[in-house]
Amino acid sequence: MKKLFYTGLMLILAGICYIYQNEIKFFIYDAKNYILHKNVTITPNEYYRDYNFNYVQNTNHFKPNTKQDLINIFYTVINSGMESFEFYCPSQYTDCIEDIKSIANDQNILSHINNFVHPFNGFNHIETEYTTSGEIVISVDKTYSSGDIAMINEEIDKLSNKLVSSTNSDVEKIKIIHDYIINNTKYDSDRSDYDIINYRSDVAYGPLFEGYGICGGYSDTMALFLEKFDIKNYKISSDKHVWNAVYLDGAWYHLDLTWDDPVTSNNTDVLTDDFFLISSDELNNNDATEHQFDGSIYSELKEA
Repeated sequence: MKKLFYTGLMLILAGICYIYQNEIKFFIYDAKNYILHKNVTITPNEYYRDYNFNYVQNTNHFKPNTKQDLINIFYTVINSGMESFEFYCPSQYTDCIEDIKSIANDQNILSHINNFVHPFNGFNHIETEYTTSGEIVISVDKTYSSGDIAMINEEIDKLSNKLVSSTNSDVEKIKIIHDYIINNTKYDSDRSDYDIINYRSDVAYGPLFEGYGICGGYSDTMALFLEKFDIKNYKISSDKHVWNAVYLDGAWYHLDLTWDDPVTSNNTDVLTDDFFLISSDELNNNDATEHQFDGSIYSELKEA
């Protein structure tokens, strides 16, 4: 009798397992990944921005359910200065791997995410590996080396102490640095027009130490001074150009040093302020070509 009872019980259990095989498989999958990833944490470095934007937000939720969750994980990893980070896709998020692929293979999305972080945490290259079992590994190759950062920080501190007074308003500080960068930097036409690379003009090193910049160099340099002055900012980009977005007195403004340092036909130096802390309407009136930005990503500036 006992034998029959246990045989029947085993058959019932086998039937339950068959009926609920997907649920059991997902439970085992999630349990395994929970054990492997239960101590997933991020330790931010000193260049972490502890505030959020409309498009990206810092997160401590590393078990994503949506594509936006994944974008926030990418942002948090980059914003925190991590060089490598591992998490997993939960079984309930059936499109997770496909969404990971769509982000990892879209340089525009990654570039936009990169615009919201401190330049020293920004990446030169980012690699995303994923497995069919749901493990995701993000590897970040940073733009600035530790040696670069030390040199640039020293120069930023020196120039700030020399040029800016504690009595200056934030607008005055920005104008002083705006004028200094432009007066001491030439636009690197060889690099932008002919891909001839003589200078590190695409990053802050070029304007600060070599006297040459393209839009990436101008905007990074300005961003570093804005950080020095504790002024909230990010970089904003179109398909052709990148410049700065600045938050002052409860409103967002555009700031474009590249276009305020125009290339002239006779090679004379010119400094303008046509793109100095202007609204989106003013930006569009000044240039409706290279400054066409995506308002769904940089929505702080959409109504600025």
